Amino acid sequence: MASPLPAPPRILTIAGSDSSGGAGIQADIKTITMLGGYAMSAITSVTAQNTCSVTAVESFPQGFVAKQIEACAKDIGVDAIKIGMLASEAIVREVGDSLHALKLDTGVPLVIDPVMVATSGHRLIDESAVEALRGGLLRKASLVTPNLAELELLSGRKIGGVDEMCEAAIALAAELQTLVLAKGGHLEGDVVDILVDAAGELRRFADPRIESDHTHGTGCTLSSAIATLIGRGESMEEAVTIARQFVRSAIMNAPGFGAGNGPLGHQAVRR
Repeated sequence: MASPLPAPPRILTIAGSDSSGGAGIQADIKTITMLGGYAMSAITSVTAQNTCSVTAVESFPQGFVAKQIEACAKDIGVDAIKIGMLASEAIVREVGDSLHALKLDTGVPLVIDPVMVATSGHRLIDESAVEALRGGLLRKASLVTPNLAELELLSGRKIGGVDEMCEAAIALAAELQTLVLAKGGHLEGDVVDILVDAAGELRRFADPRIESDHTHGTGCTLSSAIATLIGRGESMEEAVTIARQFVRSAIMNAPGFGAGNGPLGHQAVRR
């Protein structure tokens, strides 16, 4: 008789919903599932969107996000948490207070993808929400995963190349006293990401760029993959290594849907 499989890591994703399925909660759940985790969600807002545009956004009444977090944590339990877009200062504080009340802000790995700037360059959250994140949740994170625009916003530095990205990541990691994974996908040439700890130690990850119009949800996918891998016991470096390859495989297997920036092919990636 075959031995029973080990229980999957319980991963809670706290993020917005993408109705087209390419990013946000939908990308998180696909990623967590494909990497062998059990996905739970606390949805912060819902959107009407596709590969071309976002046409509507609706938020929930105050307290509803916290109720979702509590419902999952008190019954099923949590092995790791991924946080994506938190659209307002009120939501940032609600999530922080909820995690603190449930004792999930210490001892449970927390990966935060600080979704602040759209691919178009449009700011998605206001300055008060940025400051609430900087002064609260980001300091509780096991890992923060900013892209270049978000790293510029959080560090207050302009970034034109890998060296400047490293300097900004070092400064941010020292300020927050946590690990930072600076994502260099918007720079020219090979895709270079930098993992830096609070002491300034660097680990560089680099791969050839994949030319594709189907990269919607890469940041969501990467952060939820890292959370899943940490939740099942991988080291941070190993989790980042595997997660980056998962994203690359999903880009290469994109189904080609939509007239704009299309979704990844999560369904084609097996570990």
